[in-house]
Amino acid sequence: MKTIARPAFAETEEKKSRFLAELVFHDDLAKRIDELRTLHPKANHHVNAYRYLNDEGQLIEHGKDDGEPSGTSGIPCLKVLQGRDLINVAVIVTRYFGGTKLGTGGLVRAYSGAANAVCDVAEIIEYIPQGEAELFAGFSDAGTLEQACAEDGITILHRQFDTDGTRIKITGPRERLSELSVQFPMPE
Repeated sequence: MKTIARPAFAETEEKKSRFLAELVFHDDLAKRIDELRTLHPKANHHVNAYRYLNDEGQLIEHGKDDGEPSGTSGIPCLKVLQGRDLINVAVIVTRYFGGTKLGTGGLVRAYSGAANAVCDVAEIIEYIPQGEAELFAGFSDAGTLEQACAEDGITILHRQFDTDGTRIKITGPRERLSELSVQFPMPE
């Protein structure tokens, strides 16, 4: 599976209709659609599709046509995300009608073309599942734990010092968190 390093933008045109495509992180989808409705009040549609893993690791995916004929826009955008094996992302395509109806096939081609265009310019990276863990290190091992976190790009969310050592809450790649949890287990 893959994801994006940062949001991306592309613009396409089909028979004078403009298609403004954005590829964003799934968590930013609702906020970004609201922003786009404000930025582009004269746009006719803000079609979107998304794929993400929920907290249980289940794949959730959906396409929304936003007033376009059913199945002509949201699903074609979703198929682009599926075909590129993208996860935890959303594509939003804002359409300005150019005066010529595109027909069902034309809409499918135009929306999937816009979604492909933004995916082509996006920086695509490997998806690494993230998680949180709580660890404990005695005072003599605390420096080793902190150094391991720094070297592996793990973020320390909270530190708590007690009489026996340091308890820390961290976030980072799940695989590395599992390894550290074995090395620095919480006391029972």
